[in-house]
Formats: sequence, structure tokens, C-alpha cells
Amino acid sequence: MEKIGLLIIDMQVAMFSFEDNLPYQGEMVVNNIRKMFNLARIKHVPLIYVQHNEQEGEFLRGSATWQIFPALAPLVGEPIVEKTTSDSFFRTDLQQQLSTLGITRLIIMGMQSEFCVDATTRSAKKHGYDPILVSDAHSTMDNNGQTSKSIVNRQNRILGQEFAELMSTEEVLELLK
Repeated sequence: MEKIGLLIIDMQVAMFSFEDNLPYQGEMVVNNIRKMFNLARIKHVPLIYVQHNEQEGEFLRGSATWQIFPALAPLVGEPIVEKTTSDSFFRTDLQQQLSTLGITRLIIMGMQSEFCVDATTRSAKKHGYDPILVSDAHSTMDNNGQTSKSIVNRQNRILGQEFAELMSTEEVLELLK
């Protein structure tokens, strides 16, 4: 039997710290994630947080900007997987956490669409999780001359073709009911 878990990737203060380059539809993405994790908690669907670490800068472990965005903070006991690369499975205990929780399918959301969301979605597929990517619950900032909107749309298209089933927040909420 399928057991679903929500994977919330890199929703950290740093992602919202650049006032001149905020995430595409950032407020909507935060609200969509909140809707899903609130229902998931009511329905006892496991939530797993992923938190990016670096040796310096905004993702320095323990710094103010490294913290998970306050509106999305985990409850005591909800697992947090710390990572140092884009792939949330690489050199982390994510696989072990998922096995311990009995999760067989992942619903993926978070930051940044073209980096950690992309790498983790592909890796989840490779690890046999048949992932769902929530099309309106991941985001990024403008990057390398590309608008954040075009990056999000491209990632939905690419990942939805062969690496994940695309669902909207509303569709995920129906699935969780």
C-alpha cells in the first residue's frame, strides 16, 4: 500500500533575503505549502524538511538566514534532513528517514526549482519514489538572465515529462483528504 510523505526543500530565510530578487510568487508558494502541511498534519501524513548547509554565507549552519522560514517551521519531532548539495538524497540520511517512516511516494515542494527541487525530484524517481511535484509550490529567483517565472515553468515541463507527476496544490489537497 502506498504511503505518502511531504518533502519540503530548502524553505529557508535566505531564500527570501534578497529584496531585489525575491522568489517568483513567493507568498503564494509559502501559503500553498502551509495549506498542504496543515492538512498533512491533521491526516498524520509525514512531513520531512530539507535544510541546505554551506561553509559560509547565507546558508552557514546556525545563522539567522539558515533557519527554516518561520511561517513554515517544523514542529518538534518532524524530521529535518541537512544537506550540502542540490540532491537531498546525496550523503544525507533522507533515504533512511523515508524507510523508517514507511514512505513509498513523495510529494515534493520548495526551493529552488532549477537546483535542489530538480536534483531531488530526479533522485527521488531514481530511488523508486514515483514523485509528485507540486507545480505551484516550488519557486526560484531570476538567474543567469532568465526570469524566475520562465524557470519555474520550464522545470514543471521538464520534470513533469518523465521524472514526476505534476499536481497543483488543490489536487494534492484532494489526494490527502
